[in-house]
Amino acid sequence: MQRTFVIFKPDCMAQRHVGNVLNRFESAGFTVVGCKMMRLTPAKLREHYAHVADKPFYPEIEAFMSSRPVIAMALEGDGIVQKVRDLLGPTDSRKAPKGTIRGDFGTEMMKNVVHASDSDENAKAELARFFEPGELFNV
Repeated sequence: MQRTFVIFKPDCMAQRHVGNVLNRFESAGFTVVGCKMMRLTPAKLREHYAHVADKPFYPEIEAFMSSRPVIAMALEGDGIVQKVRDLLGPTDSRKAPKGTIRGDFGTEMMKNVVHASDSDENAKAELARFFEPGELFNV
């Protein structure tokens, strides 16, 4: 079994799509093994988005991602990293087909409902960044 990390982003929270998105993950056979609501700090966001933190658009990402509390979640399932990415659709919601989470609920590139790990290696790093060891469960 593989684990991945997702963040229900501020637009997902504001539009009240958490239940719809979670239902899609559970309907796909994934198991929630960790979940918490949090407000993302500038330090945590800079660490999480280190790969773009020096780009001119980064302040917009930080402002958006810290605009309201988010839900951080750990999911488990066979081949889950790619399967979650397939369920989400392309990063730019405007290019995501209907039937995908971003195609159905997203509105643009940044307001794309959910962040998800893009590799097994990043999933492990992101899970460690957002969850303490005792906060992930074997269910």
